[in-house]
Amino acid sequence: MPQPMIWFDFGGVLSPPLDDLFDAYHARTGITPRQLKTALAAVGAELGVEPLAPIELALLTEAEWGRSMVRVLQKANPGIDLSRARFDRFGEQWFEGVRANPVMTATVRHAKEHGFRVGILSNNVVEWEPYWRAIVAPAGEVDHVVDSCKVRVRKPDPEIFRLAEREAGVAAEECVLVDDLPENCASARRCGWRAVRFRNSAQAVRELAALTGLPALV
Repeated sequence: MPQPMIWFDFGGVLSPPLDDLFDAYHARTGITPRQLKTALAAVGAELGVEPLAPIELALLTEAEWGRSMVRVLQKANPGIDLSRARFDRFGEQWFEGVRANPVMTATVRHAKEHGFRVGILSNNVVEWEPYWRAIVAPAGEVDHVVDSCKVRVRKPDPEIFRLAEREAGVAAEECVLVDDLPENCASARRCGWRAVRFRNSAQAVRELAALTGLPALV
């Protein structure tokens, strides 16, 4: 059997934990994680989708979504100070100062050096591409990128895993997903993939090695 194709998630795997990003955004803007998450859910609910789906599926532009976020935040939090927030360029502000997870980007390079094909399988946003691409640059070139906003389907929808298989020209049993969300890992497994639920870097690297035979990082 050929070596597996390893698909890495961006947010929370190649990037720092999402809770850290929410905390950094709070420090930068004064908007608490609870306020932001509640607003994300409200904007998604208006379209009948999950909290980030409006922009991860490109149903709204970043600017349109930003106006909706301002509206729901002001409605839910009368008098809230949004003067430090830039919702028209949310991605630029959200990713400001963010650096990649060094262990996981080293793992991507290590896998390629040992003959594995690697890809990024991410729920992401059209306007955020320059920022997340810059963050993951230390990982080097990957073989394939499957981005929800371009294919108009997002994890954990099984169709995104089928699209990834077709993009890479591999069978389900050849694919391994590394993702921090249990629902994404569960969906991948139902599609015939193997998956590593990322909890921390050491655990993820250890489990990935056990699944794939990837030699230990020196």
